[in-house]
Amino acid sequence: MVVNFKAGNGDNWFTLVCFFFCRYWPVPEHPGCPDTASSDHSRAALNQVSQTREVIMALDKTISDIEMRLAAARAAQAMSQGMSPSDSEDDQGSMRHRMSFVMGVFTTFANRKRRDSIRQTWMPQGDQLRSLEEKGVIIRFVIGRSENPNPDNEVDRAIDAEDKEYNDILRLNHVEGYGGLPTKVQMFLSTALTMWDADFYVKTDDNVHVNIGITRSILARHRMKPRVYIGCMKSGPVVTKNDSKYYEPDHWKFGTEGNNYFRHATRQLYAVTRDLATYISANRHILHKYSNEDVSFGSWLIGLEVEHVDERSLCCGTPPDCEWKAQAGNPCAASFDWNCTGICNPVERMTEVHRRCWEGRGAEAHTQF
Repeated sequence: MVVNFKAGNGDNWFTLVCFFFCRYWPVPEHPGCPDTASSDHSRAALNQVSQTREVIMALDKTISDIEMRLAAARAAQAMSQGMSPSDSEDDQGSMRHRMSFVMGVFTTFANRKRRDSIRQTWMPQGDQLRSLEEKGVIIRFVIGRSENPNPDNEVDRAIDAEDKEYNDILRLNHVEGYGGLPTKVQMFLSTALTMWDADFYVKTDDNVHVNIGITRSILARHRMKPRVYIGCMKSGPVVTKNDSKYYEPDHWKFGTEGNNYFRHATRQLYAVTRDLATYISANRHILHKYSNEDVSFGSWLIGLEVEHVDERSLCCGTPPDCEWKAQAGNPCAASFDWNCTGICNPVERMTEVHRRCWEGRGAEAHTQF
């Protein structure tokens, strides 16, 4: 049917338009349209929209959780991050068992003496190391590769020989020094996730004294929580002067001069649950890296539903501090000197720190938890 309107016949035009739109497009209503739909119907429609939105949000959260787990599965399948050439089939099989934690002791090519001082003190070797793994604890020195790795490269050859002797080194498919420590931390998490399924992934340095049993006890308190970030939390000033070793090129992102960083764990020792390690691994290519490793790590967790646990037993001082705390019933999990960002002169002093700060419960203390 064709309807003809004369010029100026606005009432007829309005009536026809309102007939169609008020009938077939009830929400939202045009203020000039008659109320052809009841208010109950409108409220029901709005409630349905609200319920749909809640369902979508719940699905989105579920999908995010699934994506994090798929990322770990893809990492295991692709093996793109490499693994230690000495890893045995037993190590590969450990992926089938849930471990308590995987600890990476960050080291460099030049720090062989530091590694030996740790092997002689708090890190067990040989059968004791394997026994520790049977109890759910993995500990490895973490190191990358040289810029031009080849069979004749003296540096890589020395590390391979050391690993063959001790079987306690995790090699990363990462050029040592390239991209700095933030990149190395990401590569450690990606590689560790590929090789071991654990409740926690722990990072420490080769100039820190660690009590393994106490560390495990601390982590065990939080093992039922999905997203936990544990360490000694701090918030230092953002350094804007480029003559400082701690200069932050992105200082402008933190506001005016004199502002502090957000709260984050100090770099000497910190731990995250499996879900958070997986998130960092899956998103490592787009996560920003600040000049400082610990700041970078903390920034990767900003905006996530994460519980920050400020655990002061992970940042005790060297003797007599660790001794006083042990006597007071608060034994230390990790000890170092703040002014040296680790134990000062660790090669010479690690034995003394171990003797005075160790959790010590007899000759089998390393493997009894």
